[in-house]
Amino acid sequence: MTSTPASSSSAGLAGYSSVAICAVVWGTTWYAITFQLGAADPAVSVILRFGIAAVGMAIVAKLFNQPLRLNRKQHLAAVGQGAFAFALSYYFVYAAEERIASAVVAIIFAALTFISLGVFRILSNQKAGAASWIGALMGVAGVAVLSWGEVAGKGLGDDVAAGIAFGFIAVFASAMGNWFAWRGQRAGAAVLPATAWAMAYGTLILAAYALISGRSWHIEWSQSYILSLAYLSLVGSVVTFGLYFSLARSKGYALAAYISALTPPIAMLVSVIFEGARFGLLALAGLVFVLAGQVFIARSPKP
Repeated sequence: MTSTPASSSSAGLAGYSSVAICAVVWGTTWYAITFQLGAADPAVSVILRFGIAAVGMAIVAKLFNQPLRLNRKQHLAAVGQGAFAFALSYYFVYAAEERIASAVVAIIFAALTFISLGVFRILSNQKAGAASWIGALMGVAGVAVLSWGEVAGKGLGDDVAAGIAFGFIAVFASAMGNWFAWRGQRAGAAVLPATAWAMAYGTLILAAYALISGRSWHIEWSQSYILSLAYLSLVGSVVTFGLYFSLARSKGYALAAYISALTPPIAMLVSVIFEGARFGLLALAGLVFVLAGQVFIARSPKP
């Protein structure tokens, strides 16, 4: 069956809507994470976040009549996705934000599309078009320009080397998480149950690490911590990851990963509103690079 122009237009609109929602929500989660720092060990905060999100995603899957049962291959893919996309990546995101400015972490995460393209090329021999590579590099350049003013103004802070290393570990883990999600797709797993299981596995893996390493489970149950945890778990995880991995399956993981390059402009807008930050023409130039890169990737054929 061939798609009609109307159905293709609707699918395209749905894809761009998913990109916009994920970009806006994840752009605000950078700020929400700051309410969690210092209130609990980063591992514990991530465990709570994705433990709640796993239950929420399972409920959503049931509402959409997607059975939660997976076969062996699908479970193995979910274990890999959970270990990399939810346990490793987010643990090191929280740890990085304790050491360096969030803008620096944003710059690093702008490389997610580029690294994802490399991971899929090496592990699965998927050849992306030149437009995808150009768009990915434009995203890196754009966010670097966009964030430079904040970096130069605020400085990098203490523990710079460790923070930058943690950021790169996080972005590489996210790219590997994308690859394992694709493996689950190839194994025939529905997106919502696969994501729910991946979140659950990521939670269990990180909980085991926290127990073995003797991490403190003390939490300061302040109003700001509880509200940020609810927002990060339900909106910043259940809603966005459901949309993100659905988008990745329909439009390709390069386009989905490019959301990481679109979130920093939103994060900076949040900073302007809530923290009184100011950005000039350099930031506008960076935003133009980011949006132009989005166009290149959106027009590139899906591998």
